[in-house]
Amino acid sequence: MAGLSGAERDAGLIEWDYGRYEGLTAEQIQELKPGWELWRDGVDAGEDLGHVAVRVDAFLGRVRPVLDKGDVAVVAHGHLSRILAARRLGLDASAARQFGHPHPGTINTLGYEHGLPVVLGWNVP
Repeated sequence: MAGLSGAERDAGLIEWDYGRYEGLTAEQIQELKPGWELWRDGVDAGEDLGHVAVRVDAFLGRVRPVLDKGDVAVVAHGHLSRILAARRLGLDASAARQFGHPHPGTINTLGYEHGLPVVLGWNVP
């Protein structure tokens, strides 16, 4: 649990179920479906973006009272991290396509500015 004390697992943060695309690179999926784009076309026999957004929204609802008391560390996979950032900012889940794909171990910071949710740092090495 990333060496954090008091860490808890949350099923809302499991990675997107990519269905038949699990384990394939974007290039391999493009060979199967030319012109395919994850955020527009989704996955085959997996979880749709709307369902992932519902899970993320539920997580944000659970964590909001904790955020009012201090910082929260969230460890999640790349696409899910992007959806989390978009939903935290009040954007549609599809807006996650506009955040760069974080590299493994990337630390991203979400916070508030003038009472509004903002991205304080999106660290892509």
